[in-house]
Amino acid sequence: MRCARGRWLLGLRVACSVGYPFHASLAATNAAPETEVHTSTGSLHGVPYRIDIPKHWNGDLVVLMHGYEPKGVPRQNPWPQNEETPVFLSRGYAVAASAFASQGWAVGDALDDSERLRELFIKENGKPHHAYVVGFSLGGLEALAALERHGPAYSGALSMCGVNVSAPDIVARGVVTPLVAFDTYFPGVLPDLASSASPAMIDPKQIQEALKRNPEKASLLQDRLQETGETLPGALMLDYMVLREIEQRAGGMPVDTTKTRYTEFADDPAFDSKVRRYKGVPVAMTYLADHVTLTGRIAAPVVLQRNALDQTVPGRFDTVYPALAAAAGNASKVTVLPLVGEGHCAFTHEQIGKAFDVLVEKSAQHGEH
Repeated sequence: MRCARGRWLLGLRVACSVGYPFHASLAATNAAPETEVHTSTGSLHGVPYRIDIPKHWNGDLVVLMHGYEPKGVPRQNPWPQNEETPVFLSRGYAVAASAFASQGWAVGDALDDSERLRELFIKENGKPHHAYVVGFSLGGLEALAALERHGPAYSGALSMCGVNVSAPDIVARGVVTPLVAFDTYFPGVLPDLASSASPAMIDPKQIQEALKRNPEKASLLQDRLQETGETLPGALMLDYMVLREIEQRAGGMPVDTTKTRYTEFADDPAFDSKVRRYKGVPVAMTYLADHVTLTGRIAAPVVLQRNALDQTVPGRFDTVYPALAAAAGNASKVTVLPLVGEGHCAFTHEQIGKAFDVLVEKSAQHGEH
């Protein structure tokens, strides 16, 4: 798990500075035009928010959802402008963004706080002609969930580099699987994943040193987990951090691996017998399912944009939401754009704008039917 660009993401690149927003070079190379903007900031139910309205407002709204914000990271006050906001302002759209009431796996807060902010926007500025929800990384999951939950409020959703998978699946397959796989091949390095006495963080240097001791097994993990030698130690460290935060929030191990078949390691006949199994805590499993399980039941278009090489949200998850929507009879409402760029959320402003333009076009076509 890593960070990239100017928003909080599911995962952080270890080299990232701690603060808001995270920076990378892509945005600077293709910045959106400057736009004269009216900005209002404040606190809604104790949660910081920001609303930006361009001088030549087209009457439409973008509700912008940031990604994973590590617990304990200091927040700026007033809430700063998201790095991607100018993309939408330059097109004439107002942008509303909530900080969310909590940090970490704040999916429930993201949905509630963004909905309150949308309602506040309407109270202060009138009902927009159209409203779109846009999310990056973990915010992509939240954007899809918002469209499913508050369908009539939105004309469509855009998930950029999104975690477009139900929470139980992404935590089980995208967080726990890498950790138990590493523990199987390099035992004794990681603490007990389910113990409340285990530390909140681990040192990636310990992981790196273990990997160096057995290059063959390290290469196997990199291949199966779609990582590189440079990204794997930090990814495992942050998988661990996210899991511990969710366990604290949910009340225990949120997934049950007692009967899991690890298809990524099917060519290792001993893997399933060696891997450590964890029994899920019912209340924690319920929490994770509630925050959130996707259904594919949508009333407006969805556009999904991914990077060509994304080690944070592996490509094996790309087909999950389109298949879910198809099973719900909504295959025609989901557009999967061609892959662009390399790295988690490594988009230029131009690429973000093009993806959003596709959503607006699909929404207009949908409205004609």
